Amino acid sequence: MFLPLGDRPNPPGVSYVNFILIGLNVAVFLLVTLPLSQQPVNLSDPLLYQYLRDIGVSAQVPVDAIARHVSAYDLIVYRYGYRPAAGGLLNLFTAMFLHAGGMHLAGNMLFLWIFGDNVEYRLGRLGYLFSYLATGIASTLFFALFAPGSSVPMIGASGAISGVLGFYFLWFKRNQVKVFVFLFPFIIGTYFVPARFVLGFYLLIENLFPFLFNAGRGSGVAYGAHIGGFLAGMALAALVSAVPHRERTGRERQSSAAEPDEEALTPAQAIAGRLRLGDFPGAVRHYFALEGRAGRLPLHSDTLLVLGEYLLGVEAWQQALSIFRRFLAERPADPEIARAFLGAGKAMLGLPRQTTSAYQYFLSAAETATSPDLAAEARRYIRRLEGERREE
Repeated sequence: MFLPLGDRPNPPGVSYVNFILIGLNVAVFLLVTLPLSQQPVNLSDPLLYQYLRDIGVSAQVPVDAIARHVSAYDLIVYRYGYRPAAGGLLNLFTAMFLHAGGMHLAGNMLFLWIFGDNVEYRLGRLGYLFSYLATGIASTLFFALFAPGSSVPMIGASGAISGVLGFYFLWFKRNQVKVFVFLFPFIIGTYFVPARFVLGFYLLIENLFPFLFNAGRGSGVAYGAHIGGFLAGMALAALVSAVPHRERTGRERQSSAAEPDEEALTPAQAIAGRLRLGDFPGAVRHYFALEGRAGRLPLHSDTLLVLGEYLLGVEAWQQALSIFRRFLAERPADPEIARAFLGAGKAMLGLPRQTTSAYQYFLSAAETATSPDLAAEARRYIRRLEGERREE
């Protein structure tokens, strides 16, 4: 089993649209799916008999058997899910917010929570919302190409979320994903894995191969929608990247309201702009061009930590250590200081003969952490280093 738990680096700020989408999906599940799943179907509803006919239930089935196996939510899914044989424009949208059960919802929302924030930061709020809905629609239509006469409704946010993954795959190739691996008894633990490996595994192993080898067998999983959404996300990402937004210097640089001249921006704005474009190397260059403490203090704490965590991901240990040490020296009362201690410890581990200093940083991270996950990660490094000392 491979279960993604998080990713790094994360963008600064709050991903409002991503949280709203998660909230809407959870709200529909709590207010519609759960109560109606426990509610018996109305046997006088004329839609019931159309539903039974389309799913292949004989008209001779006793009424009490129908009442035991069909809920009011089944008819909601039939009405508002997307049926390729009778699809409507409204259903393309409503189907995205309906889920078959708690595990279906939880898996989708986990992926959206992990990968959506980076994509929203790059696209902006309205651009992200449009892209989410657009790739969701594209995924459904792609699925319908392979089952044009199907009357079985397709529901779930996974097509739209696959679109988000397509954006992420193209734009954030240097990011790393924290994955829990459970291959008992050989491998059990949490590891950071390159994002493209994780998402490539999702596309090929979990969707493309089942789609090719289970064609026509009715697995109950809309693999085609996942593939269509992922491809749509990659296509939109490529299109956005192709829109003229290049760096210009000297006489070629022209200022505009849509793309302000970097020389007219504060260093903090220039770095944030680079991060929005996914240009982490450019943001790092801007950071190290700042002059002294006064130039660094206006930067948001999240921005600094994101830059440092990016440098850890590309194994630029000395540069990462420089950012984290400056953070610790210049922002001793910052609420996120534990992340800086943890980052400095990780950077030290990448340098020769620095395990003692790394150990001290991890102790400080564990002592100052306000997040249980961060404290647990720091303690794991402490136990690892203590184990190495005993072996010596």
